[in-house]
Amino acid sequence: MSETMTATTAGSGTLYSTKTDWKSDAMRKRIKKRYAAETRFRFLGLAAIIISCAFLVFLLAVMIGNGAKGFERTEVALPVDLAAISGNAKPEDFTGEAGDAALASLELRQAVETAIIDEYGEKGRKIFGRSVWTEVRSAIMSNPDIINEKNTIWVSASSPLDRLNKGDDVPELAEQYQILQSSDKIRSVFNIPFLTKSDGVDPALVGIWGALKGSLMTMLVTLMLAFPVGVLAAVYLEEYAPRNRWTDLIEVSINNLAAVPSIIFGLLGLVIFLNWMALPRSSALVGGLTLALMTMPVIVIAGRNAVKAVPPSIREAALGIGASKVQVIFHHVLPLAIPGIMTGTIIGMARALGETAPLLMIGMRAFTATPPGDLSDPSTVLPVQIFLWSDEINRGFVEKTSAAIIILLIFLLTMNALAIYLRNRFETRW
Repeated sequence: MSETMTATTAGSGTLYSTKTDWKSDAMRKRIKKRYAAETRFRFLGLAAIIISCAFLVFLLAVMIGNGAKGFERTEVALPVDLAAISGNAKPEDFTGEAGDAALASLELRQAVETAIIDEYGEKGRKIFGRSVWTEVRSAIMSNPDIINEKNTIWVSASSPLDRLNKGDDVPELAEQYQILQSSDKIRSVFNIPFLTKSDGVDPALVGIWGALKGSLMTMLVTLMLAFPVGVLAAVYLEEYAPRNRWTDLIEVSINNLAAVPSIIFGLLGLVIFLNWMALPRSSALVGGLTLALMTMPVIVIAGRNAVKAVPPSIREAALGIGASKVQVIFHHVLPLAIPGIMTGTIIGMARALGETAPLLMIGMRAFTATPPGDLSDPSTVLPVQIFLWSDEINRGFVEKTSAAIIILLIFLLTMNALAIYLRNRFETRW
């Protein structure tokens, strides 16, 4: 027998216990089966982690592979005889505020068109961007000394030529591309304008700075409103609010608001901030207010859990030495709850940064050719800009979309890294 019965007396009754023979064949099979189950569970857990990492690596590889070309710019050499149109003007005439008026008096656009035809013929129009003359204008403003000379200025290539230089198949420009390569009149450089310009119609000339600045301003408004209101609401609900039906109703409502689809908050922002309060449409102010409504429930929930996690002994010790209720909360409880509150803030802000639907509802899909100057100016944000570029027909916007996603990921990682640093900085162990 692998098992024997033993009897013990306890009070008025007799208790029977089973003594297990761990060396029997049956028990060895059971133990082996348990070990096998544990091995399978560990294998499945490891497989899940490997699959998750593989998907992440695949996503990053695709984004970086496609977006890396967006940080590369194709330029073509264009000889322009500026002396022929300057009229022996002095370089200092093209500096400062008077420089704009001096450049406006020149027939610069016509001079650039003539230079293109003289150098590359009628087909040369296809190898340059639409606003090539504005780049020549910028070159003059950055270096007025070239106004009385014939200079070769490197300007942006057209979107089809840019794609051809990056490996795409554009048969109609293949012959001209070979000629440009053989004469060293085409080159690839880092796309600095992509980081300094705003939206446009030509994918070779668009930039991300307008949307990035709009995101920064919108996130600032969101943080400045959602964080203090969310933390104070969490403190009140946890430390001051009486336990009754109304408090229970408020808690349930906050938990439900954290799970409401984001587009509902967009409708709420449309009705309250635009229709009722008549705030500027498509502004960072309205976008920040709308995202603050969406982020606040997450911060309240995380804040309540963080405040609740502070040991009661901290409160009792502070009260025991004569601290008031407010001093206990702001001098002892909140400093210890800051790491947990920061975690909730990170989650809420990360969600807000990637939202598109609520911002589309309040009109933040405006075409912004210049970055916003203040909170009331029309602006857009990175997720909306990515959405708009992904909907463009021109294939040149494909790489710009992936490059913008890389910028968004870097922005998100930077913001999270800063929040994590602040959380660890204030973290206290007890």
